[in-house]
Amino acid sequence: MDETLFHTINIIDRFLEKQVVPRKKLQLVGVTAVLLACKYEEVSVPVVDDLVLISDRAYTKGQILEMEMLILNTLQFNMSVPTPYVFMRRFLKVADSDKQLEQVSFFMLELCLVEYQMLKYRPSLLAAAAVYTAQCVISRCQQWTRICELHSRYTGDQLLECSKMMVDFHQKAGAGKLTGVHRKYSTYKFGCAAKVEPALFLLQSEGTPASGM
Repeated sequence: MDETLFHTINIIDRFLEKQVVPRKKLQLVGVTAVLLACKYEEVSVPVVDDLVLISDRAYTKGQILEMEMLILNTLQFNMSVPTPYVFMRRFLKVADSDKQLEQVSFFMLELCLVEYQMLKYRPSLLAAAAVYTAQCVISRCQQWTRICELHSRYTGDQLLECSKMMVDFHQKAGAGKLTGVHRKYSTYKFGCAAKVEPALFLLQSEGTPASGM
């Protein structure tokens, strides 16, 4: 489920905030976070042996279970947290989104998952900025209705800084080492959302014009 991805990243971020992890164990943290997120979100949970295979047997079943306890104790068993996904679903509904807007919005949001500097933003602001940026990409103009502003509690001006960063990630998404999100959203399954032109005009913008309902 989509929720599982965002919950997994949340677990990893919160754990690494409190624990120094050697580089060789980062993958162990990742697969264990997947296990925990699946237990929270999914109806059918993968067995630990599957995660051993996914990691190409880099870790044993015992190591994964040991890491599971370490993560849970470090986070004090606090698994109920707001993620951008929850806000995204609400804001897309408010924006009366079609499939294209939904796919481009999630593309923008998932680009942020691997960017350290995006941790400073609240989940709700990330979701709102993703929808705002996607609307700008599709309409080729700045667009943030008063209804969206009312329900998100963010004005277009408040989203602009975050949105500009998303535009920058968008134009660089196909290059570099971390191209997984770009490849995912370049497929027909996800509407080739990564292939839309970045809203570069936002990089020169200093504010959002007021819009109607």
